[in-house]
Amino acid sequence: MAMRSWLFVPGDSERKLAKVASCGADVVILDLEDAVAPPAKAQARLLTHDWLKAHGQQVLAGAGFARWVRINALDTPLWRDDVAAVMPAAPQGIMVPKAAGPDQLRMLAGELLQAEQRNGLPQGSTAILPLVSETPAAALGIAAYATAELPRLAGLTWGAEDLSAAIGAARKRDPDGCWTDAFRMVRATVLLAAHARGVLAVDTLHADFRDLEGLARVARDSYADGFGGMLAIHPDQVPVINAAFTPGEAEITEARRIVQAFSASPGAGALQLDGRMIDQPHLEQARRLLARLG
Repeated sequence: MAMRSWLFVPGDSERKLAKVASCGADVVILDLEDAVAPPAKAQARLLTHDWLKAHGQQVLAGAGFARWVRINALDTPLWRDDVAAVMPAAPQGIMVPKAAGPDQLRMLAGELLQAEQRNGLPQGSTAILPLVSETPAAALGIAAYATAELPRLAGLTWGAEDLSAAIGAARKRDPDGCWTDAFRMVRATVLLAAHARGVLAVDTLHADFRDLEGLARVARDSYADGFGGMLAIHPDQVPVINAAFTPGEAEITEARRIVQAFSASPGAGALQLDGRMIDQPHLEQARRLLARLG
């Protein structure tokens, strides 16, 4: 299943929940954290459970999107109630905000195992995606995910808003629209750690949801940099992200030619193709691109 667009929807909004399944997102993330005010948390859990349950058979029938839940942070008293409420409806994954490091995720994994057992779900069937950059300490520890024993880890993603507040940054991008140094470092570390671990690297959201032209530029750059997907906060962002993270016909043709060239010369370390040298890194990149196509 493609996992290009990861769309947040507030778990307490019946109106938005009613529309989100048809918006084309690869992953729908029902948000129980920032999008839900404290008095609405209990109702959001009920609505989220019911939505997950209602759309479970759709997913099994090939509707084309995964159902995830962003729970509250693991350093709050809220997350266990979130897990208890949603696990009977078998979400494919749990997004963890303000993740403090691998040890914290192992604690969550233990809770998920118990919840799977209670609800008759396959062991290990619930994946985890942490937001790994929302405090300075967490950002400095991102590299630890590359080697930590976390079988449920589906990928890594990051966010700029909480980190900006935590470090007192008055800006996140420079006048040219590029991330400033601290955020550029975090983004690069997420990308490298995810690839080192062999999991999906998911880029952060484009906050101005009306700026679809800017989003298209940012998403194309993200794809070119090696990210596999991107967070979204509005349905209008979904088709833009999906297009940016879908390989074009020229890319696909080139990748197939590279694979075919090495298949025809299985012992070769490097070959010529159209007057240029290609070697094993080119072959690996071509195989990765073709693997995205399923």
